[in-house]
Amino acid sequence: MNFGHVWHYTFAISGRVLTRPQRNGYHAAMRIAIDARLPYYTQGGIASYVRALMTRLPLQDSANDYLMLHARRPALLPVAPGARSARCWTPAHHRLERLTLAAELWPHRPQLLHSPDFIGPLAAGWRSVITIHDLTFLIYPQFLTAESRRYYNNQIIASVRGAHAILADSEATRQDILQRLPVPAASVHTVHLAQDPRFAPQPAQAVTAMRTRHALPEDYLLFVGTFEPRKNLPALLRAYALVRQQLPDAPALVLAGNSGWLQPELQTQAAALHLQPHLLLRPDFPAADLPALYTGASVLALPSHYEGFGLPVLEAMACGTPVVISNRGSLPEIAGGAAISCEPDDDASIADAMQRALSDSALRAAKRAAGLARAAEFSWERCCRETLRVYDLVLHG
Repeated sequence: MNFGHVWHYTFAISGRVLTRPQRNGYHAAMRIAIDARLPYYTQGGIASYVRALMTRLPLQDSANDYLMLHARRPALLPVAPGARSARCWTPAHHRLERLTLAAELWPHRPQLLHSPDFIGPLAAGWRSVITIHDLTFLIYPQFLTAESRRYYNNQIIASVRGAHAILADSEATRQDILQRLPVPAASVHTVHLAQDPRFAPQPAQAVTAMRTRHALPEDYLLFVGTFEPRKNLPALLRAYALVRQQLPDAPALVLAGNSGWLQPELQTQAAALHLQPHLLLRPDFPAADLPALYTGASVLALPSHYEGFGLPVLEAMACGTPVVISNRGSLPEIAGGAAISCEPDDDASIADAMQRALSDSALRAAKRAAGLARAAEFSWERCCRETLRVYDLVLHG
């Protein structure tokens, strides 16, 4: 039998892989599937990561064949030339998705499946790579809804045990994984995310047009992210009230991003703190306007209790905006000394960091330059290159 032209595969829940043999000492093309369902349901940092994999991995890896799994809705997201796509009926974050997605994927016979949103399906004959972005559900379960806690807690252990490799967005997240999940250290790899190249300082006319579209003042402090508990927004509002006591002419505070379940509470808190004229909520802010939004801001504040990466930090730095971060989770690692740090459990510490950023022009200029340099160290090309290295390790040893 000529094994150079025959595929061998074994269907086994144990995770043995569909393989192609080497031909003349070279690895034949492998079929790699990417679970790209999430961006069809929600937006945010993880969805940005999935879109980057969809559009960039096949361009950087012409040696293998790529299959993008999308939601049952029409495939509106771009797929790189040469890659194929397939519809899946299993919704993202469905409680039975490990079983139903495995059944949907089986006819496509991939050699490797990358699940970039924490949970992978049963490893039914393919190698499994998963990305774990953070461990909020284990470290800060009080910051999640009961439904989210059930979803992650019920499936994460089985998912990591079935994975041949795990990608972590940061070394901080990698260490969290090693401390809290039953996985060998050699199987967990740090692969930093990156900001899209469109995040760069924008011309003044673009910023002015954006402000007009969204009714924003000429000067403002900024938060970008989902309105959810781990972002520490109640403390940010209290700290902003302290800033206004010291700087009555402090710029308005703009909260932009995805409307989470905290929005009604934020409006109530703003009224109690007498901040309503100075607090501008812009939920569901259009992604196309984010570069101009960052560029126009005096300071970005992200005093989160916990982040697995913190894309807004890089996006703001790439646009030349000074950044205030908490000293928790991945944020100090990603900022690399280019941000002003604060203690997220101390309102006065957050206020002091914001006030310094607003009042000290020399500090602001230094952090702007440092941020631009730091952001330039990250790229999706590098992220994909390091991801491909893990794929190769999983497929070929």
